Amino acid sequence: MALQNSYDLFINGEWTPAVSGERLDVENPATGETLSRVANGTGADVDKAMAAAERALPGWSAKLATERADYLYKLNTLIERDAEHLARTISSEMGKPIKEGRVEVGFATKLIRFAAENALRLQGEIIPGSRPGEKILIDRKPVGVVGAIAAWNFPLALIARKLGPALAAGNTIVIKPHEMTPLAALELAKLVAEAEFPAGVVNIVTGDGPRVGVPLVAHPGTRLITMTGSTPAGKKIMAAAAEHLKIVRLELGGKAPFIVADDADLNRAVEAAVVARYGNAGQVCTANERTYVDAKVYDSFVGKLRDRIAQLKVGNPLDDATDMGPKVCGPELEKVDKMVKHAIEQGAKLEFGGERLTGGLYDKGQFYAPTLLTNVTHDMDIMHEEVFGPVMLVMKTNSYDEALKLANDSRYGLSAYVFTNSLDQIMKMSSDLDFGEIYVNRESGEAAQGFHHGYRDSGIGGEDGQHGLEAYVETKTIYLNA
Repeated sequence: MALQNSYDLFINGEWTPAVSGERLDVENPATGETLSRVANGTGADVDKAMAAAERALPGWSAKLATERADYLYKLNTLIERDAEHLARTISSEMGKPIKEGRVEVGFATKLIRFAAENALRLQGEIIPGSRPGEKILIDRKPVGVVGAIAAWNFPLALIARKLGPALAAGNTIVIKPHEMTPLAALELAKLVAEAEFPAGVVNIVTGDGPRVGVPLVAHPGTRLITMTGSTPAGKKIMAAAAEHLKIVRLELGGKAPFIVADDADLNRAVEAAVVARYGNAGQVCTANERTYVDAKVYDSFVGKLRDRIAQLKVGNPLDDATDMGPKVCGPELEKVDKMVKHAIEQGAKLEFGGERLTGGLYDKGQFYAPTLLTNVTHDMDIMHEEVFGPVMLVMKTNSYDEALKLANDSRYGLSAYVFTNSLDQIMKMSSDLDFGEIYVNRESGEAAQGFHHGYRDSGIGGEDGQHGLEAYVETKTIYLNA
């Protein structure tokens, strides 16, 4: 199954050309080749999509929860059928290794399945009234039309993360995929059509932030905005949404600490540190961005780490043997390289990598070497700014308490990692580590039934699990009297 040469917008269940007639090129970051051209939407297209979503809302929200779930189950069956095609689409447009693309498709199906399974669990309450015979009913209702904006690093899973619970709760949705990686979303739209969702329930408008994202956030009909992306973009969205007092849920940047205590299983910790840093070329909001290693095991850990990094194979994302693909685009690669060079100027020691890869395939794509910096200190800029690339920063600490203190010294608060075999230290981490998501003695990778959320500049709200599903409903209080 091949990608199309061009794609239109998906509005009201139909493929619709952009009003402007303009198109955007989608480039393969591994080869520099143009994969396809997609419609370049504008505010006029957003208006059309919103009108379709508003028309579809009464009928969709009136369906039984089990009926909405059945549509999602059917969509999941189609995703599973086309899993390899979707994985190859993700790898081609985004650059992640095909084995990671397959994992992403699998995670997308789990997110949608959880939403479908729990559509009946959006429960209300009945509580005693304040008058004789009175009962107070707390009901749950859909919020309305959802505007969803997805980042480029997980082109399918981030959309599934929003689409599943939004539809299960009875809302309709207008989706803006990232302009660099819109193809997985558009291939998903084909499956939405095949699953025979009612027209207007799911709408996808491609284009950039100013032309599509801004109008989507500003549209008076959008009741809830859910966005995954950068912290600066999230702050702009929150400010823009204030005009109509929209509900806003933002999953933004991260600067996850990775703490290795003196009693940790070093082999296990090294493997997890590599997976959590170099997976998806480090382009993950939960990636290991700061590695704090106890001085007693520091030298041993760094030695094992250097050997493990040297084994990583960087190459063609569609090759099953590839461990790491390219950065998503040239500007992202240049940003990472500049940060590495500045860290070295500030005193960090380059142990491995630290350069753009060249020769053969590397000359065609945006490949950066897996990089390891040691002798890092907490006052370096790179320890506070999100790298979002394949660069591991390792700092020596003198105690577990010091590592906890340094870990919390960040404006971000999404994810953190702790490796220790001490129950006392795990319990201390539970109360003292100020992050929304903590991985203990394991690598990254949230579960569909968990709750993915951060503190501070990492966003507000959260996604996944029952708490994430409940974000897509509002309460209505009814005082019942005979």
